Amino acid sequence: MDALELRALQAPIKDRYKADPATALITLKAKGAIDADGISCKVETGKALATAGLHPATGGSGLELCSGDMLLEALVACAGVTLKSVATAIEVPLSRGDVVAEGDLDFRGTLGVDKEAPVGFREIRLRFEVETDAAQDKLDLLLKLTERYCVVYQTIKNGPKVSVSLHRV
Repeated sequence: MDALELRALQAPIKDRYKADPATALITLKAKGAIDADGISCKVETGKALATAGLHPATGGSGLELCSGDMLLEALVACAGVTLKSVATAIEVPLSRGDVVAEGDLDFRGTLGVDKEAPVGFREIRLRFEVETDAAQDKLDLLLKLTERYCVVYQTIKNGPKVSVSLHRV
């Protein structure tokens, strides 16, 4: 896909959102089922069923997916798609590209070993490694726009309002 094809594909969508902003508001959902026997949760991914469980650092077997890994994978996926889309739109040729996300956790917080230790990622690093002959100013723009438009990155960075509830069924 080139820049013209991308613009042609997105133009009617952008026009609809400009004319009727309410049509741009979409609620994404994720759903899972807690395993009655083990310490795991089956998550519907839209394409397959993924089973999340304890990380080996908290007693897990390593056979189930770690939710922290899944968060980083979602970041990599979103950032990769966004980078490629932006590169196409601003005509930055990419011969090859890799996206790497790393996150640091202190499992003492997760396990309640140390009440002062944080629960969750202390730091997340996102890195793009691209093979291109584009000028540095174009690469700077590519990074700036990828950061701006990557949904998962912006969500993590800006910490949206989150609510939690528990319902008896």
